[in-house]
Amino acid sequence: MTHLSVEMLAADAAEPITTAGHAQLGIAVLAGIAVIVLLITRFKLHAFLSLIIGSLVLGAVAGAPLDKTVTSFSAGLGTTVAGTGVLIALGAVLGRLLADSGGADQIVDTILAKAGRKAMPWAMVLIAGIVGLPLFFEVGIVLLIPVVLLVARRGNFSLMRIGIPALAGLSVMHGLIPPHPGPLVAIDAVGANLGVTLALGVVVAIPTAIIAGPVFSRYAARWVDIQPPENLVPERTSDDLAKRPGFGITVATVLLPVVMMLAKALVDIVVDDPGHQVQKVFDVIGSPLIALLTAVIVAMFTLGRAAGFTRDRIAATVEKSLAPIAGVLLIVGAGGGFKQTLVDAGVGQMILDVSKGWNISALLLAWLIAVAIRLATGSATVATISAAGLVAPLAAEMTTPHAALLVLAIGSGSLFFSHVNDAGFWLVKEYFGMNVGQTLKTWSVMETLISVVGIVCVLLLSLVL
Repeated sequence: MTHLSVEMLAADAAEPITTAGHAQLGIAVLAGIAVIVLLITRFKLHAFLSLIIGSLVLGAVAGAPLDKTVTSFSAGLGTTVAGTGVLIALGAVLGRLLADSGGADQIVDTILAKAGRKAMPWAMVLIAGIVGLPLFFEVGIVLLIPVVLLVARRGNFSLMRIGIPALAGLSVMHGLIPPHPGPLVAIDAVGANLGVTLALGVVVAIPTAIIAGPVFSRYAARWVDIQPPENLVPERTSDDLAKRPGFGITVATVLLPVVMMLAKALVDIVVDDPGHQVQKVFDVIGSPLIALLTAVIVAMFTLGRAAGFTRDRIAATVEKSLAPIAGVLLIVGAGGGFKQTLVDAGVGQMILDVSKGWNISALLLAWLIAVAIRLATGSATVATISAAGLVAPLAAEMTTPHAALLVLAIGSGSLFFSHVNDAGFWLVKEYFGMNVGQTLKTWSVMETLISVVGIVCVLLLSLVL
């Protein structure tokens, strides 16, 4: 699931690199995706290289000059790594400190002691939903992955039984609930009421997260029964430690960036004045980079020093945390490059042009347009912004609740079937140690469930509001 910074959104607005017709663009998209899937599954080529080749094929079939295709891919890779790479790295450092200090073990032991085996998937979706409220998806992933992997290992769960509920909780928050960027942009575009949208978003989010999380995880665990990848699962180091940080301080450290970003979101809503000094301060404090960096520095004391680590031990822990994520960063970046090639080729605009002649319900139309752009570009944010802009005139005659439902319909559509052109697809694949087929059967199906259940709930609410 791609989450875009301001710079990435600016890049997405670039002029198309080709003037190919709709049919040619459609063929180019299919050809690029087919090449990527074939290279990875049939020829076992590394995903990083496959994504580069697939992007070049897409550009060639679309009729774009090779140099412009390369520039587009490079820009997408750069903006994706710039937007998520540093966050992934900081999250990896925080996760390693959490693990090596015994803090993660403290959290896992407490969760396993408090929640029964049957309740564990429900506990994970609840935790992910709360933590994911103010977070970008990638930030939530890097914060929760160590806990997910450790709970699965210590509790002898299938990774899917624990991982899917956590992913569902994060994804539902991202697509449906303000203050995430997609819903906020859609609210502004259609003139919806933020408070009403937030309230209805919670009503839609709860059953959606339950069905796509704990309920679906039962089936996902049967389809893909895998264990946590060895290279990403921290060892139980606390068994060799004389002491480890307490549960309260550990949770407080992990939630520190959450609180900082939530504070920024609340100030944005309450103050609502970009020039106000308080909002300027919280814009800095609550940025994902500053929030995670602060948490890492605090963790060196509350986790590292609390476990008796020396300065050299803390430095070594930080250094060890970065090596395992090198491959993840490259693949996620290449996924962003492929997405940007699609966007710059004009595929998103093509979908908008084709959909203008459709004669259906405004809510369903908004969902379908968002679905089409999501499938083509891989970006939930691009899908939300484009669909909201297209259907915004329809909201003029809508009641306040229905305008809010229009936002939720767009958000639901923006999450439909994440696949190989979505950087989030590769992030989940690598963190969970799955192949492409396994990721499609679990993560992609889960995203589709969120989208479908979400629009069903929206349509049902529209009948009674």
